[in-house]
Amino acid sequence: MMDYTQLAALRAILQTGSFDGAAAALNVTPSAISQRIKALEDQLGTVLIIRGTPATATAAGQRLFRHAEEVALLETALGDDLDGLAPGPAAPVRVVVNADSLDTWFIESMAQVDGVLFDISTDDQDFSADWLRRGEVMAAVTAHAKPVQGCDSIPLGALRYLATASPEFATRHFAGGFTAASAKTAPMLMFNRKDLSQHHWLTAQFGKRITPPLHLLPSTRGFVTAALAGIGWGLNPEPLVQDHIKDGNLVTLGDVPTYDVPLFWQFNRVTRQALAPLTRAVRQVAKQWLVQL
Repeated sequence: MMDYTQLAALRAILQTGSFDGAAAALNVTPSAISQRIKALEDQLGTVLIIRGTPATATAAGQRLFRHAEEVALLETALGDDLDGLAPGPAAPVRVVVNADSLDTWFIESMAQVDGVLFDISTDDQDFSADWLRRGEVMAAVTAHAKPVQGCDSIPLGALRYLATASPEFATRHFAGGFTAASAKTAPMLMFNRKDLSQHHWLTAQFGKRITPPLHLLPSTRGFVTAALAGIGWGLNPEPLVQDHIKDGNLVTLGDVPTYDVPLFWQFNRVTRQALAPLTRAVRQVAKQWLVQL
């Protein structure tokens, strides 16, 4: 059985970055923190904390830290149900979200959940499920429908993208129409090397792979700004560009300018009850923002 005063010490060290910070957070002496960590490391037969500025975790320490956070989250949910249980320090909910969802609809979901701290990471929707497999997060917005082992998966709908460029850019590069030849030479915006959305859309347009010159720009809203500035063309989330298109500041490209990315909410089954308020908010907001397939 784990000694949860020792786990609390480990968690506090990694949250504050030091033994002194952990001592202040738990209202004990630094010596008590050191003794708890030493006892835990002796019990498990491995080093958990790398002493330094800041203090960091070994692989084993990081795994134990994630377990401690999950336990703290479950205890927070239990405290909400049992009035006599004294609340402990709030545990953050660790979630990985694709950047486009974070910059369009996901924060609205967060705002609907009271009393929750968030630890949000970003990754491409095609890779975010890997974070669940590694146990680094409790939930993920992902493009993968099949549940990761130990997780549940809920379909949310599709985030719709539109291939867009400024009118000046379109006139300069696509005067003869948006063709395979012109698309091959016109600068294209790409979020990062993981982002193959534009390439998939081009393949659907022309039936073959097109490899345009690239601008790498890891910012959802920066994509829109770059398109407006005539730097390149790219797939932008429809909610961010529909007004610009209406005002004539952007134009759509291709015979079928839309590109839909189905999204799913996957979460650790162990923390399902504790995550229930966030899951409800995610589903509700997604219905308003995403295309229901």
